[in-house]
Parts: sequence; C-alpha cells; structure tokens
Amino acid sequence: MSLAGRRSFLHAIPGALLLGAAYAQAPPLPNRPKVPGLLSLRARRRNSAGVASEQTLRWPVAKTAIVICDMWDAHTCALSAQRVAAMAPRMNEVVSAARSHGAMIIHSPSDTMKFYEGTPWRRRMQAAPMAASPFPIINRCPRVPDEERNFPIDDSAGGCDDPVPSAEKGPPWPWKREHPAIDIVGSDGVSESGQEVYNFCKLEGIENIVLMGVHTNICILNRGFATRQMTRLDFNVVLARDLTDAMYDPRTRPFVSHARGTELVVEHIEKMWCASISGEDLTRIVPGSANHVKPP
Repeated sequence: MSLAGRRSFLHAIPGALLLGAAYAQAPPLPNRPKVPGLLSLRARRRNSAGVASEQTLRWPVAKTAIVICDMWDAHTCALSAQRVAAMAPRMNEVVSAARSHGAMIIHSPSDTMKFYEGTPWRRRMQAAPMAASPFPIINRCPRVPDEERNFPIDDSAGGCDDPVPSAEKGPPWPWKREHPAIDIVGSDGVSESGQEVYNFCKLEGIENIVLMGVHTNICILNRGFATRQMTRLDFNVVLARDLTDAMYDPRTRPFVSHARGTELVVEHIEKMWCASISGEDLTRIVPGSANHVKPP
C-alpha cells in the first residue's frame, strides 16, 4: 500500500470507529406493536390447466408483512417509469391503510441502500439477528428451466416498450431511492437483502408476505426477498396483482397489449408460485377482529 493509501486508511479509522460506537450506544429500535386483527384476502390461484379458483385467506396482521419491490424514482425505460409514477400514489394509500391496521411494511428499492444508510428504517432491518434457514439465502433466483421454456412473454430483450428503447448499459443506474410518493414512516423497514428480510421476519414472527411493485416478470420473481425464494422458505406468499407492472414490449411474443402482457405474467405466477389478491383487500380487516380479547 502506498504512503498516501496508508494515510487515507488511517484517517478513515476514527470515523468508522465513531460510527460503530454511535450505533452501539444507540438505544434499541422499537418494532411495531403486535395487535389483533385479521385480513380477509380473496386469493386467486390456477391449476396446471390454467383454470382459476378463489379461496379466502384469513391472515393475522401481526404475522403479515407487505414487501414493496423496486418502486424506484427513475428507470432506464421511460414508459416503465411513467407507470410506476402512476401506481405509486395508489400503492401508498393501500400500504398506509394496512400499516394503520398493524401490518409490517418493508420497502425494498434495490441498489439504493446508500440513500437510507443510518436511518431507523434501514437500521431496524440490519439489527435483526441472523436466523438459521433451511438452505443458503441468495440475492437472485433465476427461472428454473421448465419455467423458462413456458414463460408467457418474451422479455429476452429487456421488455422496454419505449418507441426507441435505450440501450442497457448497466450501472450506475438512474434510480437513487424509492418513489417519493410512497411514505416510509414509523416502524417500517428498508432492505434489499433476502437474508435481512428473512432474519427480520423470523424475529417478528411474520409468516405471511404480500408482494407488490415491479417488475412482475423480473424482480417480483427473482429478488432474494421475492416470490421464488420466499415460497421456498415456507412463507405464505401472495402477489397484489393490481399493484404491479411487467417489463413487456408488445412488439414481442405474444404480441398483445402491455396490460395483457402483465396479466399473463400474473396468471403464470398464480399457476407456478403463489396466489394473487387485490390491493383493496389490504385496506380493511374482518369486522370485530381488532378487538382485544380478555383472557378468561
């Protein structure tokens, strides 16, 4: 190491020690209170022939987390960014109502953790102790071969439906944070790590996960905190089908509208991975279920 490099390293040590000491001396972050209340979710699934059926799930709010996937403030695809901006206010209404009923809200805008470093929402997720898992938790879960062969849309070129799509150049990406129309408040958490989300859920006794955000065919399936891995880890998982959007270009197979392309991916998820629900189901609870029941 050069003399200049050693000096830079030594100068960085006091700052790192001070930051570590500050975290060590900070009081433990309180997590959300566990309150009574039952969500009634009309869950839609499909059999191997694609025929849909519906059942009602009764999930305690104390054991339920909503994970918001990659609702960034910008995107390389202009039309994708426009649809996220249009969806964000409605998503905020839904998660605000669910939060008020007692559900946990986890914000997962990947690649933006630097923006949230040191905030109570970020620290809350980092503070959860390591939990043993049945297999190593990875950051990205690609499509299995059978799924790849039968995937309902062709997104091999990225799926951007701009009139002239921009070439994907890789990082640095244009997104810096979650879309500002979505509030991060109270006992919310922020994490892009499947391991951190798993640790926190195990600490808090969370058994049920609702996924919403983008993109249905990519991150909603692939991320370490998302559909494939969370179902394999034996969480009960559903997708909010009206609060998601796919990366799909109607100029590619199966040559349908963008909206229909998203629906096809949702139907694929209902068939292969988990049920879907309407976001509206998260805004209310079963009447009377929030009342405290005194022990006999």
